[in-house]
Amino acid sequence: MLTILGFAMIATFLVLIMLKKMSPIAALVLIPALFCVAVGQGAKLGDYVIEGVGNLAPTAAMLMFAIVYFGVMIDVGLFDPIVRGILRFCKADPMRIVVGTAVLAAIVSLDGDGSTTFMITVSAMYPLYKRLKMSMVVMTGVAATANGVMNTLPWGGPTARAATALKLDAGDIFVPMIPALGIGLVAVLLLAVVLGRRERKRLGMLTLDEVLATETATESETVLVGAGGGSDRTRKNSGGAGTGTGAGADGDGAGDSGPDEGEDEGFKGLDPNRATLRPKLYWFNAGLTVALLTAMIMELMPIPVLFLLGAALALTVNFPHMPDQRARIAAHADNVLNVSGMVFAAAVFTGVLSGTGMVEHMADWLVGAIPDGMGPHMAIVTGILSIPLTYFMSNDGFYFGVVPVLAEAGAAHGVSPLEIARASLVGQPLHMSSPLVPAVYVLVGMAKVEFGDHTRFTVKWAALTSLVVLCAGLLFGII
Repeated sequence: MLTILGFAMIATFLVLIMLKKMSPIAALVLIPALFCVAVGQGAKLGDYVIEGVGNLAPTAAMLMFAIVYFGVMIDVGLFDPIVRGILRFCKADPMRIVVGTAVLAAIVSLDGDGSTTFMITVSAMYPLYKRLKMSMVVMTGVAATANGVMNTLPWGGPTARAATALKLDAGDIFVPMIPALGIGLVAVLLLAVVLGRRERKRLGMLTLDEVLATETATESETVLVGAGGGSDRTRKNSGGAGTGTGAGADGDGAGDSGPDEGEDEGFKGLDPNRATLRPKLYWFNAGLTVALLTAMIMELMPIPVLFLLGAALALTVNFPHMPDQRARIAAHADNVLNVSGMVFAAAVFTGVLSGTGMVEHMADWLVGAIPDGMGPHMAIVTGILSIPLTYFMSNDGFYFGVVPVLAEAGAAHGVSPLEIARASLVGQPLHMSSPLVPAVYVLVGMAKVEFGDHTRFTVKWAALTSLVVLCAGLLFGII
């Protein structure tokens, strides 16, 4: 019964947010509460929620101060040269911009933290997408999928969990997987090329001179960011017409799902003349950011503590006067509230899913449904199961609850635990778009994309990327 209710709860949540019948925060709170009552454990709802909040509180704290830190870095101009460099490299070509998104997300993912990756990627790329009226879900989909492939780094989380659960060395798991993961990254880049060509066909292509000329001609628009309108631009169509910003002409719902143009008027994320710029402190801010990311990779301190210290230091050095500090915090309060609120709402969902025993029953049912004849192929089974299971479950639930059971079943048929561990990493490209991953709310929130739109667009591409990694692993004999 708990198995059916568990799947029903997840399905209800996904359907309601994809159809936009409920907001993600409301759905994350109300749906698990109703199902908790339905299973007869309503009296324990408070305990489940408190436990879930306690587990996710460090994540919420990390996100709060990370948003403040990177918000300040954006304000003071740390990323301005990066954005200008990307614009000149991409030459206002939508295809190059989408490919640039994938490359940037993959590179920044080396820090091992999805939230940081998404904040930096969206901060750099959002102005380009906005200025050229490109689809925001293309940006979020490509960034999430690229980060999902890179999330398998030993310090990223899943590999460490698999190693801990099966008592293996993380290096023995990860290093042989590098060729397959490399193929996965190539698949993401090819996906970016395909999606970029669709955007180019839908929107046409501007030359760099046209973009810069348009931006310098209007005071209400910044060097890299459009403030709405822009309908007087001359496009050079290269293969198709169409300048709409709605559902998109590619038939995949790849249209801009952000707010209407009128709602974003006055957006000046990279105004070259903004009062918050601190050019004399550029190298200090760059050094501080590098030091912060290095400390994260080396695990010198817990990530929430690092961002708390980093945000405090960045505010104090760049804005020594109290009114200026309050103004910067207030400027980023919306993002902080939205993301932290989403994390705590997700704590209700995960708390009920775990506390009621739904996760365990769902895992047991799936493992029990595997035919005995599949025993010798348990590594392949693990890889296939990792795709949906890491989407519907947290990494902790999958790697500590399901993977050991799969490894035990595989060992009875001579399948190495190392193969099981490597196969369990296959689903990570899809996992990074799971509603149970707090970082995805940073991505969609900063990109001003509805979570349901992101889900509809991304799931198929992320699942395909996971299958590519699995096939590559089989081809190279890794799995």
